[in-house]
Amino acid sequence: MTNGPRDARARGEAIERLAATWLAEQGLVLVAANQHAKGGELDLVMRDGDMLVFVEVRHRANTRHGHPLETVTFTKQRRLIRAARFYLQRNRLSCPCRFDVLAVTGLPPHLEYNWVANAFDAY
Repeated sequence: MTNGPRDARARGEAIERLAATWLAEQGLVLVAANQHAKGGELDLVMRDGDMLVFVEVRHRANTRHGHPLETVTFTKQRRLIRAARFYLQRNRLSCPCRFDVLAVTGLPPHLEYNWVANAFDAY
């Protein structure tokens, strides 16, 4: 088994697909996935009613080296905010928005989800 960048990317995409499905089961609607924007990438763009939700998905197989929520640093938040602003501008959208973080731990099919809605504000 290899653990190169291609494998890590495929694993990440698989986790994001599972995360999108789980969030849809919670009532959100998928709008877009893996949106590349200036300075960053938006994992999932979803709708919660009239609210546009930018979801950062963080995964760790276990929490031995910390919880995935701990990896959403101030710097990461700034990148997500910048990417979201670019996404809104590019798509000519003006609507209420929020930033959620979905921490996923474990390995398929045994995943645990920890969803933090409105995890941080865009200043």
